Amino acid sequence: MKSHELQLLYVFDAIMTERSVTRAAESLAMTQPAVSNAISRMRQVWKDPLFVRKGRKIEPTSYAFSLWDRIRGPIYDLSTAVRSTKFDPAQASRTFRIAVTDLTVEMIWRQLAQKLERVAPGVDLHAVPYTPEGTYSDLRDASVDLAIGPISHHDNSLRSIFLFQGGYQVAMRADHPLAGKPLSMEDFIDARHLLVTMSGEAHGIVDSYLDLEGLNRRIAVTVNEFVGVPKLLRHTDLICAVPEVILQSSDFTENLWVTCLPFDLDPSSLYLFWHTRHDRDPGVVWLRELIENSLKERYSSIMDTTG
Repeated sequence: MKSHELQLLYVFDAIMTERSVTRAAESLAMTQPAVSNAISRMRQVWKDPLFVRKGRKIEPTSYAFSLWDRIRGPIYDLSTAVRSTKFDPAQASRTFRIAVTDLTVEMIWRQLAQKLERVAPGVDLHAVPYTPEGTYSDLRDASVDLAIGPISHHDNSLRSIFLFQGGYQVAMRADHPLAGKPLSMEDFIDARHLLVTMSGEAHGIVDSYLDLEGLNRRIAVTVNEFVGVPKLLRHTDLICAVPEVILQSSDFTENLWVTCLPFDLDPSSLYLFWHTRHDRDPGVVWLRELIENSLKERYSSIMDTTG
């Protein structure tokens, strides 16, 4: 392969990864006109449009996706081979993208941002929405570097670190008719429920348990973030099964009554996971350790007892 064709592949890989000419130019330390010129040469060499405008975004063609599937592994291997095996956070200039839920942001983002200011001022941390299925695709497509959340299924393309397990409790407003006493199964089933769902489906881990028991509850309201849960509960008769880890925040539990579920529910596991292409990336390895240590500092009691 000629050297200029190899350079085009590097530019092509950056555009596919970033889905933006601007961000690709930044990651390659090139000007936007230079990247645009490279796209023109790609179209001539490979005889395909490669990228089409869709609003403010660019959409790769089928040929572009097919080509990327074939070259991104070798491109990454070449980049890793010539990249320094050490990552100096104090001198690094890099952006990391992590797929997270708003619960994870609440748990750890402030601590990470403060640490980056102190030890890695040139490192940027961008949160990408976590969804059960979309995150797996994001990792495989190199749209994100890491993800924090549950793992519904695993394959050989992913690696993971178990962080901790956490159970659930029921929250409701402090003067709710069911507050101030143990919650019975009958009252739980008859209540109007609020469900936090990342997928949009009105069916969660509690419902999976109830299915096995031949029971079902009424999901009256769903949201896709935990941040709105306390306010909804304080101003309605809704009740909500929420992860115990978020109940450690007094801001969340203010004016709420928290009680146990009327049945034993297996705890959910939280993982830090990534694509195998990042196994030996010094920067990603450093960030994984930073995240794990930050979680241990804040949630040591949970991680020590369940990890």
